Amino acid sequence: MTVRAALILPTYNERETLPRLVAALRPIARALDLEVIVVDDASPDGTAQVAAALAAQGSVPLRVVRRPGKAGLASAVLAGVAHTSAPVVAVMDCDGSHPPQLLPALVAAVQGGADLAVASRYVPGGGIRRWPAWRRLASLLATAGARLLLRLAVRDPLSGYFAARREVLARDYWGVGFKILLEVLARNPGLAVVEVGYTFTDRATGRSKLSPREIVAYLRLLGRLVVHR
Repeated sequence: MTVRAALILPTYNERETLPRLVAALRPIARALDLEVIVVDDASPDGTAQVAAALAAQGSVPLRVVRRPGKAGLASAVLAGVAHTSAPVVAVMDCDGSHPPQLLPALVAAVQGGADLAVASRYVPGGGIRRWPAWRRLASLLATAGARLLLRLAVRDPLSGYFAARREVLARDYWGVGFKILLEVLARNPGLAVVEVGYTFTDRATGRSKLSPREIVAYLRLLGRLVVHR
């Protein structure tokens, strides 16, 4: 099969959510000539084994990249990029917060000439569900700070759901923390970017990966990008 697009799914303890997502991706994968690349960071709940079983079923072209430990979402995305030659590469979370139905629009935007298509919570048509007020405020402050300090026009530079030309993601990035899109945008200021509104829905099962350690990693990345700019 000719692969026109790849979808990278970084996973850590997602054995419950991954099968539901793969089932939702079946019709989309056929329409897009899509391959799915699961990059698992040695999940103790057996996510990699579940992914391997889904790959064996063959309902969606899927392969599994196993890493020896939890090394972070950004580096997982870069590892996935290294395992595909598809001209368009998309990234999304596996926890149900990103609607797979939006994927064709993101891929189409890149195939239509954009370097990068971002699923955005902060443009018309975007929004957030099931977040408490403090989480919404923290997200708005983090987003506004990144845009101001890095002089970014993109409204949602902290989105975890996007698609890009493979060559954009295959460049030499630091890959630290969990906000790879922010680094891509900050280090490539000339990119043609399209934002597509969507509604983010907080995960209904499992635990959020946001932790004090990830917050510190984000602040360090932001500081490094400010100095680099």
